[in-house]
Amino acid sequence: MSKLLTVLDAFDDLPQARDLRELTYDGLGATVVDVGCGSGRAVGELAARGARAIGVDLDPAMVEVAAERWPGSEFHVADATALPLDDGSVTGYRTDKVLHVLAEPEQAVAEARRVLAPGGRAVLVGQDWDTFVIDSDDPELTRSLVHARADAMPNPRVARRYRNLLLDHGFTDVTVAVHTIVWTDASCLPALAGIGGEGAWFDAQVARARDDRLFVAIPFFVASGTRAA
Repeated sequence: MSKLLTVLDAFDDLPQARDLRELTYDGLGATVVDVGCGSGRAVGELAARGARAIGVDLDPAMVEVAAERWPGSEFHVADATALPLDDGSVTGYRTDKVLHVLAEPEQAVAEARRVLAPGGRAVLVGQDWDTFVIDSDDPELTRSLVHARADAMPNPRVARRYRNLLLDHGFTDVTVAVHTIVWTDASCLPALAGIGGEGAWFDAQVARARDDRLFVAIPFFVASGTRAA
Protein backbone atom coordinates (compact mmCIF):
# COMPACT_ATOMS: atom_id res chain seq x y z
CA MET A 1 0.00 0.00 0.00
CA SER A 2 2.86 2.43 0.77
CA LYS A 3 4.19 2.20 -2.80
CA LEU A 4 0.75 2.84 -4.26
CA LEU A 5 0.24 5.79 -1.92
CA THR A 6 3.58 7.25 -2.99
CA VAL A 7 2.59 7.04 -6.66
CA LEU A 8 -0.87 8.49 -6.03
CA ASP A 9 0.49 11.37 -3.96
CA ALA A 10 3.09 12.22 -6.60
CA PHE A 11 0.40 12.29 -9.27
CA ASP A 12 -2.15 14.19 -7.21
CA ASP A 13 0.40 16.90 -6.37
CA LEU A 14 0.86 17.79 -10.06
CA PRO A 15 -0.81 21.12 -10.94
CA GLN A 16 -2.26 19.45 -14.05
CA ALA A 17 -3.81 16.69 -11.92
CA ARG A 18 -5.26 19.26 -9.53
CA ASP A 19 -6.83 21.14 -12.44
CA LEU A 20 -8.27 17.90 -13.80
CA ARG A 21 -9.81 17.04 -10.43
CA GLU A 22 -11.40 20.48 -10.21
CA LEU A 23 -12.92 19.95 -13.64
CA THR A 24 -14.51 16.67 -12.56
CA TYR A 25 -16.23 18.29 -9.57
CA ASP A 26 -18.43 20.56 -11.66
CA GLY A 27 -22.12 19.72 -11.60
CA LEU A 28 -21.96 16.98 -8.98
CA GLY A 29 -24.40 18.74 -6.68
CA ALA A 30 -24.82 18.77 -2.92
CA THR A 31 -24.20 15.10 -2.03
CA VAL A 32 -21.36 13.28 -3.77
CA VAL A 33 -19.86 9.83 -3.46
CA ASP A 34 -16.24 9.37 -4.54
CA VAL A 35 -15.76 5.67 -5.29
CA GLY A 36 -12.22 4.37 -4.94
CA CYS A 37 -11.37 7.44 -2.89
CA GLY A 38 -7.85 6.31 -2.00
CA SER A 39 -6.24 8.80 0.38
CA GLY A 40 -9.35 10.98 0.29
CA ARG A 41 -8.05 14.08 -1.45
CA ALA A 42 -11.12 14.47 -3.69
CA VAL A 43 -13.41 14.02 -0.70
CA GLY A 44 -11.60 16.77 1.17
CA GLU A 45 -11.68 19.08 -1.83
CA LEU A 46 -15.37 18.45 -2.49
CA ALA A 47 -16.18 19.13 1.16
CA ALA A 48 -14.26 22.40 0.92
CA ARG A 49 -16.58 23.34 -1.96
CA GLY A 50 -19.58 22.86 0.34
CA ALA A 51 -20.70 19.38 -0.70
CA ARG A 52 -21.47 16.49 1.57
CA ALA A 53 -18.74 14.20 0.26
CA ILE A 54 -18.64 10.47 0.96
CA GLY A 55 -15.50 8.45 0.28
CA VAL A 56 -15.64 4.73 -0.44
CA ASP A 57 -12.69 2.41 -0.95
CA LEU A 58 -12.24 -1.36 -0.81
CA ASP A 59 -8.86 -1.09 0.95
CA PRO A 60 -9.24 -0.59 4.74
CA ALA A 61 -5.69 0.76 4.95
CA MET A 62 -6.48 3.46 2.40
CA VAL A 63 -9.66 4.41 4.25
CA GLU A 64 -7.62 4.69 7.45
CA VAL A 65 -5.16 7.03 5.73
CA ALA A 66 -8.03 9.08 4.29
CA ALA A 67 -9.69 9.43 7.69
CA GLU A 68 -6.39 10.60 9.21
CA ARG A 69 -5.75 13.13 6.45
CA TRP A 70 -9.30 14.48 6.27
CA PRO A 71 -10.74 14.32 9.80
CA GLY A 72 -14.45 14.92 9.96
CA SER A 73 -15.10 13.58 6.47
CA GLU A 74 -17.17 10.47 5.84
CA PHE A 75 -15.43 7.31 4.64
CA HIS A 76 -16.56 3.71 4.23
CA VAL A 77 -14.86 0.42 3.36
CA ALA A 78 -16.97 -1.05 0.57
CA ASP A 79 -16.91 -2.50 -2.92
CA ALA A 80 -17.68 -0.31 -5.93
CA THR A 81 -20.42 -2.75 -6.91
CA ALA A 82 -22.15 -2.68 -3.50
CA LEU A 83 -22.12 0.86 -2.13
CA PRO A 84 -23.43 1.50 1.40
CA LEU A 85 -25.95 4.03 0.08
CA ASP A 86 -29.70 4.07 -0.45
CA ASP A 87 -31.26 4.21 -3.90
CA GLY A 88 -31.24 7.73 -5.32
CA SER A 89 -29.43 9.15 -2.29
CA VAL A 90 -26.68 11.17 -4.03
CA THR A 91 -26.62 13.93 -6.62
CA GLY A 92 -23.13 13.15 -7.86
CA TYR A 93 -21.03 10.04 -8.43
CA ARG A 94 -17.32 10.18 -9.17
CA THR A 95 -14.77 7.42 -9.73
CA ASP A 96 -11.16 8.12 -10.65
CA LYS A 97 -8.54 5.55 -11.72
CA VAL A 98 -10.70 2.66 -10.46
CA LEU A 99 -12.65 0.82 -13.16
CA HIS A 100 -9.54 -0.74 -14.73
CA VAL A 101 -9.03 -2.85 -11.59
CA LEU A 102 -12.56 -4.29 -11.70
CA ALA A 103 -13.30 -7.59 -13.41
CA GLU A 104 -16.81 -6.37 -14.29
CA PRO A 105 -16.79 -2.55 -14.42
CA GLU A 106 -20.32 -2.52 -15.83
CA GLN A 107 -21.55 -3.59 -12.38
CA ALA A 108 -20.00 -0.47 -10.87
CA VAL A 109 -21.74 1.72 -13.45
CA ALA A 110 -25.05 -0.01 -12.71
CA GLU A 111 -24.44 0.73 -9.03
CA ALA A 112 -23.75 4.36 -9.89
CA ARG A 113 -27.15 4.56 -11.53
CA ARG A 114 -28.80 2.98 -8.50
CA VAL A 115 -27.42 5.44 -5.94
CA LEU A 116 -27.89 8.54 -8.10
CA ALA A 117 -31.07 10.56 -7.90
CA PRO A 118 -32.82 11.24 -11.21
CA GLY A 119 -30.92 14.04 -12.91
CA GLY A 120 -27.78 13.20 -10.94
CA ARG A 121 -24.38 13.32 -12.62
CA ALA A 122 -21.82 10.52 -12.95
CA VAL A 123 -18.19 11.21 -13.81
CA LEU A 124 -15.78 8.42 -14.77
CA VAL A 125 -12.07 9.26 -14.92
CA GLY A 126 -9.15 7.05 -15.84
CA GLN A 127 -6.22 6.21 -18.05
CA ASP A 128 -6.04 3.72 -20.89
CA TRP A 129 -3.06 1.60 -19.89
CA ASP A 130 -2.03 0.94 -23.49
CA THR A 131 -1.55 4.65 -24.23
CA PHE A 132 1.26 5.64 -21.86
CA VAL A 133 3.83 7.74 -23.75
CA ILE A 134 7.37 7.36 -22.39
CA ASP A 135 10.46 8.74 -24.10
CA SER A 136 13.21 6.13 -24.15
CA ASP A 137 16.32 5.13 -26.06
CA ASP A 138 14.76 1.68 -26.46
CA PRO A 139 11.21 2.28 -27.77
CA GLU A 140 10.56 -1.39 -28.56
CA LEU A 141 11.37 -2.45 -24.99
CA THR A 142 9.34 0.46 -23.65
CA ARG A 143 6.35 -0.57 -25.73
CA SER A 144 6.60 -4.15 -24.48
CA LEU A 145 6.90 -3.02 -20.84
CA VAL A 146 3.87 -0.74 -21.14
CA HIS A 147 1.79 -3.48 -22.72
CA ALA A 148 2.94 -6.07 -20.17
CA ARG A 149 1.90 -3.71 -17.35
CA ALA A 150 -1.44 -3.17 -19.07
CA ASP A 151 -2.04 -6.89 -19.47
CA ALA A 152 -1.61 -7.32 -15.70
CA MET A 153 -4.78 -5.27 -15.16
CA PRO A 154 -8.26 -6.85 -15.19
CA ASN A 155 -9.54 -4.15 -17.60
CA PRO A 156 -6.63 -2.01 -18.86
CA ARG A 157 -8.59 -0.48 -21.75
CA VAL A 158 -11.89 0.21 -19.99
CA ALA A 159 -11.46 4.00 -20.31
CA ARG A 160 -12.19 3.78 -24.03
CA ARG A 161 -15.47 2.09 -23.08
CA TYR A 162 -16.65 4.77 -20.64
CA ARG A 163 -19.09 6.37 -23.08
CA ASN A 164 -20.70 3.08 -24.01
CA LEU A 165 -20.90 1.95 -20.39
CA LEU A 166 -22.83 5.10 -19.47
CA LEU A 167 -25.13 4.83 -22.47
CA ASP A 168 -25.76 1.13 -21.85
CA HIS A 169 -26.87 1.86 -18.27
CA GLY A 170 -29.43 4.52 -19.03
CA PHE A 171 -27.37 7.71 -18.79
CA THR A 172 -28.12 10.62 -21.09
CA ASP A 173 -26.20 13.71 -22.24
CA VAL A 174 -23.04 11.58 -22.24
CA THR A 175 -19.81 13.39 -23.08
CA VAL A 176 -16.16 12.31 -23.26
CA ALA A 177 -12.99 14.40 -23.20
CA VAL A 178 -9.29 13.58 -23.05
CA HIS A 179 -6.86 15.48 -20.82
CA THR A 180 -3.17 14.60 -21.05
CA ILE A 181 -0.97 14.79 -17.97
CA VAL A 182 2.73 15.39 -18.67
CA TRP A 183 5.46 14.44 -16.21
CA THR A 184 9.04 15.68 -16.67
CA ASP A 185 10.61 15.31 -13.23
CA ALA A 186 11.69 12.65 -10.76
CA SER A 187 8.30 12.53 -9.04
CA CYS A 188 7.29 10.18 -11.87
CA LEU A 189 9.97 7.60 -11.05
CA PRO A 190 7.85 5.50 -8.64
CA ALA A 191 5.26 5.08 -11.40
CA LEU A 192 7.96 4.13 -13.91
CA ALA A 193 9.38 1.61 -11.45
CA GLY A 194 5.95 -0.02 -11.45
CA ILE A 195 6.20 -0.38 -15.22
CA GLY A 196 9.81 -1.34 -15.73
CA GLY A 197 10.99 -2.69 -12.40
CA GLU A 198 14.67 -2.67 -11.50
CA GLY A 199 17.25 -2.89 -14.25
CA ALA A 200 18.83 -1.03 -17.15
CA TRP A 201 15.59 0.43 -18.52
CA PHE A 202 14.60 2.01 -15.22
CA ASP A 203 18.19 3.14 -14.56
CA ALA A 204 18.08 5.00 -17.88
CA GLN A 205 14.88 6.75 -16.79
CA VAL A 206 16.53 7.73 -13.49
CA ALA A 207 19.41 9.22 -15.48
CA ARG A 208 16.93 11.13 -17.66
CA ALA A 209 15.31 12.56 -14.53
CA ARG A 210 18.72 13.58 -13.18
CA ASP A 211 19.57 15.30 -16.48
CA ASP A 212 16.13 16.94 -16.85
CA ARG A 213 15.33 14.82 -19.91
CA LEU A 214 12.44 12.75 -18.57
CA PHE A 215 9.17 12.75 -20.53
CA VAL A 216 6.02 10.82 -19.67
CA ALA A 217 2.55 11.67 -20.99
CA ILE A 218 -0.64 9.92 -19.88
CA PRO A 219 -3.98 10.67 -21.56
CA PHE A 220 -6.87 10.65 -19.06
CA PHE A 221 -10.39 10.03 -20.28
CA VAL A 222 -13.22 11.92 -18.55
CA ALA A 223 -16.74 10.74 -19.33
CA SER A 224 -19.88 12.10 -17.75
CA GLY A 225 -23.60 11.52 -18.02
CA THR A 226 -26.94 12.29 -16.43
CA ARG A 227 -28.95 9.63 -14.65
CA ALA A 228 -32.24 9.50 -16.53
CA ALA A 229 -35.54 9.21 -14.68
